[in-house]
Amino acid sequence: MSCELHFFAIPALDSRAAQDALNGFLAQHRVLSVEKQWLEAGVNSHWALCIGVDTGVGPLPDALKVGGGKAGRPGRVDYREVLSPEDFAVFAALRSLRKELSERDGVPPYTLSTNEQLASMPRDRPASEQALRAIDGVGEARSRRYAPPFLAAIAAACGGPAA
Repeated sequence: MSCELHFFAIPALDSRAAQDALNGFLAQHRVLSVEKQWLEAGVNSHWALCIGVDTGVGPLPDALKVGGGKAGRPGRVDYREVLSPEDFAVFAALRSLRKELSERDGVPPYTLSTNEQLASMPRDRPASEQALRAIDGVGEARSRRYAPPFLAAIAAACGGPAA
């Protein structure tokens, strides 16, 4: 995992434009850290923020997982927090598809894909079975069986042609 720092100043007066810019940025990135400090300077007072974002693909750090590894187990990820609203919508659609397929095949949903693998799909937007297999843990047998419905769902949700 690699981290990239971004800096923002949110003025105390007339802050709407700066807030909108910050919220737009946060919606599009996996945030790893936030440091903030209030700088008192009269009418020029403002919040100074340093936002650390993940620049790579890979497992989420434990700090972003709900429950943070209690009793030696990894925490649960709150995907509403780590995915943009658009990517979360795709993730939710893929989770529903996974449930439908697992019920059809009589197997637990996690045997089709993990939540982490599903969360990678809207970010990576694989358009082929080979691209789907590039997601960590998605093997040949699983992709051969489930790639067509997942790729079609990703394409439909992301506005592309069905696979």
